[in-house]
Amino acid sequence: MMAEWAVRALGKRIHVNGLSCSGKSTLGAELSALLDVPCVELDALNWLPGWVGLNATDPERFSGRIRAATSGDGWVVAGSYARFARDTFWPRLHTMIFLDLPRGVLLVRVLRRSWQRWRKRELLWGTNYETFWPQLAIWKKEDSLVWWIWTQQARKRDEMASFRADPATRHVRFVHLRSLREIEEFRRLLGLPPAPLR
Repeated sequence: MMAEWAVRALGKRIHVNGLSCSGKSTLGAELSALLDVPCVELDALNWLPGWVGLNATDPERFSGRIRAATSGDGWVVAGSYARFARDTFWPRLHTMIFLDLPRGVLLVRVLRRSWQRWRKRELLWGTNYETFWPQLAIWKKEDSLVWWIWTQQARKRDEMASFRADPATRHVRFVHLRSLREIEEFRRLLGLPPAPLR
C-alpha cells in the first residue's frame, strides 16, 4: 500500500538529474518501467556519431528532439542539460529527483565505468566508444569526467537550489537524495529492488 501511494505521488512526468555516474539512467529506466511510460535519455538525444553534441552544434535541433520525446502525457527523463530542460519540459514536470552522491563515490564509479566500457568496447550513442585514459587528464577539462565531477558538484547543487526557488517550478515535487543509503530507502519506498552493484 505504501509503495502504491509513493508511486502515485511521483506523478508520471519525472526528471532524474545529477552528475555523471550518479545513477540517473539506471533509476530512470526502472521508474519508466514501474510507471509504464517512456524513458528519455538526454545523452542519447544529444550525441551524434564522432561525439558531436547537438547541445553545442545545433541547439535548436536538440531542443526539438527533447520536445518531441516529452510531448506525451507521461515520461521519465534521465540526464541534466538544465538549460534545455528548463525551456522544454520543466513547465510540465511533476517530480524532480536530484541524485547528489558524495564526490568520492562518483569518482570511483566514473573510473570503474570508463575502464569497463573501454575494455569491452561498449557502443554508446551513435557510433561512439568511450576512452579511459583521457578521463585521467584533468588538465584537458573537455575530455575528463573526473575533472567534471570534481569541479561541477557545487555548481549542480546551486542549479538545483535555483530550481527549487524559482516560482515557475513551484508546482514540482523535489526529491533530494544525498547518499547511497537515501537512494536505497527511496527505492524501497517505491517497491524497487536494491540498486545493482556498480
